Amino acid sequence: MKRNFIVITSLLILLSTVSCIKKNKYAVIVSANMEWNSLKKFYPDEKYKKSPWGEYFYKKIHKKDVLFFHEGWGKVSASGATQYVIDTYKPEILINLGTCGGFEGEISRFDIILANKTVIYDIVEAMGDSKEAIGDYTTPIDLSWLGKDLPYKVRETLIVSADKDLRTDEIESLKKEYGAVAGDWETGAIAYTAQRNRTKILILRGVTDLVSSQKGEAYGNFDLFKQRTDTVMTNLLNELPAWIDFIENSGK
Repeated sequence: MKRNFIVITSLLILLSTVSCIKKNKYAVIVSANMEWNSLKKFYPDEKYKKSPWGEYFYKKIHKKDVLFFHEGWGKVSASGATQYVIDTYKPEILINLGTCGGFEGEISRFDIILANKTVIYDIVEAMGDSKEAIGDYTTPIDLSWLGKDLPYKVRETLIVSADKDLRTDEIESLKKEYGAVAGDWETGAIAYTAQRNRTKILILRGVTDLVSSQKGEAYGNFDLFKQRTDTVMTNLLNELPAWIDFIENSGK
C-alpha cells in the first residue's frame, strides 16, 4: 500500500507539473546575462520563475501568451536551452532578441539585423578542412513564412558567431570570407538547433558597438556596452508587439 501511495503521489505531482506548462505560439529567447538584465528593467513587475537554464515568465501581447526565457551566454547554453524550450513548451515560433557587434564601415550603431543565415566560425580543424566543418554548422534561415513589408527597418543579412568577442585581427578575413557585417556569441547555435527541430526562428539583433581592424570601441569600456545594451534591448522590446501583430495579420 505504501509503495502504491508513493507511485500515485509521484504521478499526481508529475501531472500537475505538466498541466502548469503552457504551450505558446511564441517563445522569446534571450541569451546574455546583460541582455536579460536589460529586459528585467523593461519588465520589472513580471512573475519570474526559474528553469534549469535561467529565469522565465509569461506575458500577454496582443492577447497572445508569450514565453520570455533566459537561456544564458555562449553556444553551449544557447543550444541546450533552445532545445529545452522547444521540447518543453513546443513553440511554433522562436524569437531571439539580443545584441551584436558591428563591423565599422559596414553597419551603424543601433541598426537592427534580421538574420537570414548564421555562421559558426571558431571551428579549427587540425586533421582536416576547417571550412568543411564550418560549413556543417552554417545555417541558412528560411524567412519565407514572414512575408513582406516588415513593420520596422532592418538589415537582412548573415551573422557570424563564436564563443568570443570579435577580434580586431579577424575583421577583414570575416568580411572577405563570409561577407559579414556583424558578429555575436549565440545565434549560430540557436539557428542550428531550431533548424534541426524544424522550428521557425526570427533573430533580431541590435548593434551595440563597432569593431574595426584597429580597435573595438567598447573594449575596455564595459559601462559603454552596458548602456548600449539597455538601449538596444529597450528598442527591440518596444518593437516586439508590432512584430507579433505583423506575424498574426500575415496569417503565418
